[in-house]
Amino acid sequence: MEQNAQVWIDKGIGLAIEYGPKLLMAILIYIIGSWVIKKLMNLLKKGMTKQEYDKSLQKFLLSLVKWGLTVFLIITVISTLGVETTSLAAVIAAAGLAVGLALQGSLSNFAGGVLIIIFKPYKVDDLIEAQGVLGHVKEIDIFTTKLITPQNKLAIVPNGAMANGNIVNYTAEGKMRVDTVIGVGYDEDIKKTKEVLMEVLTSNPKVLSDPAPSVNVEELADSSVNFAVRPYCRPEDYWDVYFGTIEGCKLALDKAGIEIPYPHEVQINK
Repeated sequence: MEQNAQVWIDKGIGLAIEYGPKLLMAILIYIIGSWVIKKLMNLLKKGMTKQEYDKSLQKFLLSLVKWGLTVFLIITVISTLGVETTSLAAVIAAAGLAVGLALQGSLSNFAGGVLIIIFKPYKVDDLIEAQGVLGHVKEIDIFTTKLITPQNKLAIVPNGAMANGNIVNYTAEGKMRVDTVIGVGYDEDIKKTKEVLMEVLTSNPKVLSDPAPSVNVEELADSSVNFAVRPYCRPEDYWDVYFGTIEGCKLALDKAGIEIPYPHEVQINK
């Protein structure tokens, strides 16, 4: 029993002597390499910011460079442990083929990310609608685009779908039209009503004068004459102008003595 224990102890000591220095060297290389990668990424980020690179391009390139450097560091650490690089390269190539076949969707997302960066259908901070999601672009990563919705939810959409689908960019032109409908009674004076509604729009500092806001009769409904009230604003002011227009029109019509008819029926969804 003691003899067997001594044999195992001797083997352990032998392995420690043989592989201990390699293991310590590998750990040291990993620690130093991680520190160097971090410093390089900070320098690269500062350089891009100084050169005024687009935020979307910055994020994408930084992610790509970090991935590449991390893979190189891992290969270096493994080779330090005594694994032959030629064998390692063959294993990586075989694994890469298998992973590539298994992750065709991810490769499509990567290609989509490249196309988004090149053609720039949107960039960070833009308000867009795509794949059934409306929100401001928070990040454009290698594989996904992150959006912040009006409800302050984080939506993560694959870049492959973004690159191949329809995208509505509300920020690109710098102006948005806010569509609202206000109904008044049939007995009310149309000209006076238009003047009151237009005053609400022109008195709002967030409503743009170019293009000019408009108020027009849109529909002769069953119980009301409906006016299309359409101000323009900057994309970041959309919700303020939308809610402000509805509230302002109601208050202004009440003050002017113009009737806003109640609907004949009110349906409550259960």
